[in-house]
Amino acid sequence: MKRILACLATLAIATAGFSGGAQAEQPASTDPLGELIGKVIGFPSTDLVLKATLYHAGAKGIRSLDSLGCSVTPMRTLAVDPTVIPRRTIVFIKETVGMALPDGSKHDGLWYATDIGGAIKGNRIDLFTGKGSGSMQQFFQRGLTSGALNAAKIGTFQGCPPK
Repeated sequence: MKRILACLATLAIATAGFSGGAQAEQPASTDPLGELIGKVIGFPSTDLVLKATLYHAGAKGIRSLDSLGCSVTPMRTLAVDPTVIPRRTIVFIKETVGMALPDGSKHDGLWYATDIGGAIKGNRIDLFTGKGSGSMQQFFQRGLTSGALNAAKIGTFQGCPPK
């Protein structure tokens, strides 16, 4: 999977700005890599439009386990309203593709709905960013804290999600 995503990223960079000659030029995407990955892999990029908030370890009331009893995982754990996104759903969030993961690798956009919260109602999600408020910085830099995220339910998992 990582090799496929790396190839797609290279393709997106190599083809950026190519208009195809006689074809009408398309407006530039605000997230060309996420769009390309979503199209090639077949993830619907706008299945859900969700308002996101962020949470981190060290914040008051944050536990080390989610509502399934699994360890919360930075940049993977997603708190949801289970009437909109059932727990144990794999969710693709295209705006997070390419973000830095704690191990230094790049995010593939996959998040795991393993948690719920009292304030998470309707098309709202909470993204677990990691340890301390500094873990939220890349979301602020990308402007992903005010506005909607495009997401798609792409599958389910059993047990605890992969780390």
